[in-house]
Amino acid sequence: MAESGESGRSGEAIPYRRVLIKISGEALMGPQSFGIDLATVDRIAQDVKDAWSEGVEVAAVIGGGNIFRGLSAAAKGMERATGDYVGMLATVMNALTLQNSLERIGVNTRVVSAIPMTTVCEPYVRRRAIRHLEKGRVVIFAAGTGNPFFTTDTAAALRAAEMGCDCLLKATQVDGVYSADPKKVATAERFEKLTYLDVLSRDLKVMDAAAVTLARENNIPIVVFSIHEPGSFLRVLKGAAQATIITA
Repeated sequence: MAESGESGRSGEAIPYRRVLIKISGEALMGPQSFGIDLATVDRIAQDVKDAWSEGVEVAAVIGGGNIFRGLSAAAKGMERATGDYVGMLATVMNALTLQNSLERIGVNTRVVSAIPMTTVCEPYVRRRAIRHLEKGRVVIFAAGTGNPFFTTDTAAALRAAEMGCDCLLKATQVDGVYSADPKKVATAERFEKLTYLDVLSRDLKVMDAAAVTLARENNIPIVVFSIHEPGSFLRVLKGAAQATIITA
């Protein structure tokens, strides 16, 4: 049952009951080259609300690349583990920003962090997070897996498995998976459907191997789509937008 403030959800049939969307930190930059563009965050929040309003239970994992990248820092001499922890803190900043945008438009939201910081958000407890979803709250998972050397893509696949999600949606800068970066290679081939093994064997740069393997082992479809078109999240859920579907 939805709690107060969460009414008005239509419950219209969609193939997925519970989904997790992975949003890159770069998606929050909008037209900027760094940081957070609040207008862009508001637009993404509206997209999430549109899906939530249809009765879909929505979880999210957000990257931190718009603020800090552990790998880039490690390449410049910072200890890799330290760089990754700093990157995890960046994801908390992004998660709190998205939570603020969602709650301003009437979506009850919880941020849960793999690194405990109870002053600003809840610590991650699997059963509690599942209960939040069952109550109709959007759950934003922050701080990755809480461990260095793992990406937020891997965190997304892990949380999707733990939450029993029907689908993992990867919101990217382009409308699917390509054989190469379409912004750099004009002849790059776009794929409508792929298998997990296709992605791994061809080393397609959509998600890291650990994330794809986790999704494969738990039979969670991965849907890759562009976050830059307003309303694309709901259209993808309804099968009405361009996307690449990765399955067995």
